[in-house]
Amino acid sequence: MEIQDSKYGQEDATYKAVGEADGLMKLVSEFYRQMSHLEEAKVIRAMHPNDLTESEDKLYCFLSAWMGGPRLYAEKYGTIAIPRAHAHLDIDVNEMQAWLLCMNEALQKLNYPQDFQEYLMTQLKVPAERIRLVCMKSKEN
Repeated sequence: MEIQDSKYGQEDATYKAVGEADGLMKLVSEFYRQMSHLEEAKVIRAMHPNDLTESEDKLYCFLSAWMGGPRLYAEKYGTIAIPRAHAHLDIDVNEMQAWLLCMNEALQKLNYPQDFQEYLMTQLKVPAERIRLVCMKSKEN
């Protein structure tokens, strides 16, 4: 199945596929569990506070709207430009790949359908790359 023909990405289809609020919370929790345990994620885990409560909430709220669900981030935290919000961090290819690895491992651990995993990982590479590029420019200045 080609990504552009996917049933995901239309209205709230992605949000529903992740399992709505409960499923998304499980995904975010598992994502941060992976980040805390994978050796490859040690550097990006160190970029987060010891207490991940706020980080988990922000990712949950962001992904909710990003997947077509409720716009929780804007309601709770205001507007956000994801790349600029990360510009102060030292994120390069290795850190970007580690973040994507954590999400991939979380999706696999939670046993989402393969086509959904592939779709989501393809889509998440876009903001991950934008964040990496903004961080690179910040280092140059």
